[in-house]
Amino acid sequence: MSFAWPSLLVFLIIIPLLLLAYFWMQRRRRDFASRFGSLGLLRSAGGSGPTASRLVPATFFLSGIAVLIFSMARPQATVSLPRLEGTVILTFDVSGSMVADDLKPTRMEAAKTAASEFVKNQPSGVSIGVVAFSDGGITVQAPTNDHEKTLETISRLVPRRGTSIANGILVSLNAIALDAGDPPILKTSGANNESLEPVQAPQGWYPSAVVVLLSDGENNEEPDPMMAADLAADLGVRVYTVGIGSTEGSTITVDGFTIHSQLDEGMLRAISDDSGGNYYNAANEDELLEIYGDLKPKLSVKTEEMEITSIFAGIGMLVFLIGGVLSLLWFGRVP
Repeated sequence: MSFAWPSLLVFLIIIPLLLLAYFWMQRRRRDFASRFGSLGLLRSAGGSGPTASRLVPATFFLSGIAVLIFSMARPQATVSLPRLEGTVILTFDVSGSMVADDLKPTRMEAAKTAASEFVKNQPSGVSIGVVAFSDGGITVQAPTNDHEKTLETISRLVPRRGTSIANGILVSLNAIALDAGDPPILKTSGANNESLEPVQAPQGWYPSAVVVLLSDGENNEEPDPMMAADLAADLGVRVYTVGIGSTEGSTITVDGFTIHSQLDEGMLRAISDDSGGNYYNAANEDELLEIYGDLKPKLSVKTEEMEITSIFAGIGMLVFLIGGVLSLLWFGRVP
């Protein structure tokens, strides 16, 4: 135990002084009784010393004073507190293929709707961040407990160009490490910082953090998504993939080119299986609802320094009350 104001403990010197004063007063009472012992009314005040019944209330009062002095010094203790907590990174595919309308009104809007429902179902103890990726990845919002802010961030996402699923996962892992106070797990190379590579420095382990990857699974950029999934598994981060689109696909026009885009469930399942997560299909409402149950926050126990002044103050007042009640019951007055 430590104290914020340890200097106030010097007032504990009052306790022995009060004890001496109490015995001095009892001695005076005995002397007074012996001097005027011929008066019947005063004989009961005599005796050889304080009786046990008289000492008990006084002991409670002195103990109460001691406890209150401890509380004045603002005691602090290191306690282990259980809490529900976790970190979720919503990782959005914002590539050009997300404008396809095989999920109405578009894949992008379907992903935003699914993610928004997920955010609304999370308890306040879960921090949620947002990462967007196309041919590169960027943290749009660092993890926060302000879920309204997260919903606003999701609503502003718009489709862009190519698809690099690995960069989306790597940037998400980076956001988790930084949120935990650890060094970044990524380094950039190239003049425009377009290439991201994981660093080799030791990192923490984040079993209470997850990545929810919302994508159609069509990957056409380096690096290999499975490399990123392996790194997530090494860091204890599960990647839950949500398939946005249909296996039949849809024809879209991107930069003047007409292409056929379809959901690659095989890629998304491989990523989730490799990292210990699960795969869900956004078109299957019952299946998508399972994600809310699977991503329950973890119950963890953390040690932290807590001020326990109020506990000592409460105990002190309780001890005072007990002493006062005993004195009133036995003697009809307080000491």
